[in-house]
Amino acid sequence: MTDIALSVPTIPEPSPTMRLVRRFLGQKAFVIGAGILAVIVALAILAPLLAPHDPYTQNLALRNVPPFWYQKGSWLHPLGTDQLGRDYLSRVLYGARISLLIGVSVVLISGIIGTTLGLLAGYFGGKVDMAVTFLVTTRLSMPVILVALAVVAMVGGSLWVVILVLGLLKWDRFAVVMRSATQQVRSLDYVAAAEAAGASTTRIIVREVLPNIVPHLIVVATLEAASAILLEAALSFLGLGVQPPLPSWGLMISEAKAYMFFSFWLIAIPGSALALLIFAINLAGDGLRDVISPEGRA
Repeated sequence: MTDIALSVPTIPEPSPTMRLVRRFLGQKAFVIGAGILAVIVALAILAPLLAPHDPYTQNLALRNVPPFWYQKGSWLHPLGTDQLGRDYLSRVLYGARISLLIGVSVVLISGIIGTTLGLLAGYFGGKVDMAVTFLVTTRLSMPVILVALAVVAMVGGSLWVVILVLGLLKWDRFAVVMRSATQQVRSLDYVAAAEAAGASTTRIIVREVLPNIVPHLIVVATLEAASAILLEAALSFLGLGVQPPLPSWGLMISEAKAYMFFSFWLIAIPGSALALLIFAINLAGDGLRDVISPEGRA
């Protein structure tokens, strides 16, 4: 009986990487959101290969051709053409590039500003914390969309102006979350041990504090990316964001509003693409938050 028991093979413990993968796969929201987002990113990267036509080429003889599922549609232009005869599928594919570029660029600019301020306020406290809190309060007193509209109206709308303006306006959430997370990590034993060992302040912040607040940073970044993409679409819709002939989804909706009762697909297609991208980013961010929370790690 003892020999039989000893001969039973023991099941090895899963590695930390496998446990992390299982936690991610166990979150349906994250899997669905990340899957949709991965498809959109792949389409944006492969846009030069997948686009059937040049997104900037105009052909007034083929204006407002309906998509292929309409009776007058054609597979030559699967999603039809716009009011200037430009292929809509090509413009939607290239529009994904612009939306993703804006989301990533704004998050990088605002993330660097907000994370730096949050780390300084949470680690040093005192007057530094009061100064950062004052800056955050001042920033929160200014509505993002109104300030962005005013600045873009004065400077002029373009892709990089929109990115810079939104990046300089959307750092407040990073600062608030990073400040709170840093205050929690600041009081832990390993930070006190590093201080007792004589480590410099810069080393403690970079090597001990920052790696432990990165999960919070990633969650905020996903939510802010979706917000930045939506704000750019709003600015472009109002004519103060990305300027023609760039195929921004917000600009495509703006250009099509005059035809919404006659060529509904001109608004429905870029609007659906924009909604799907925002939905995917928010869903992935919510799932990521659940995975890295203490309850998700249990």
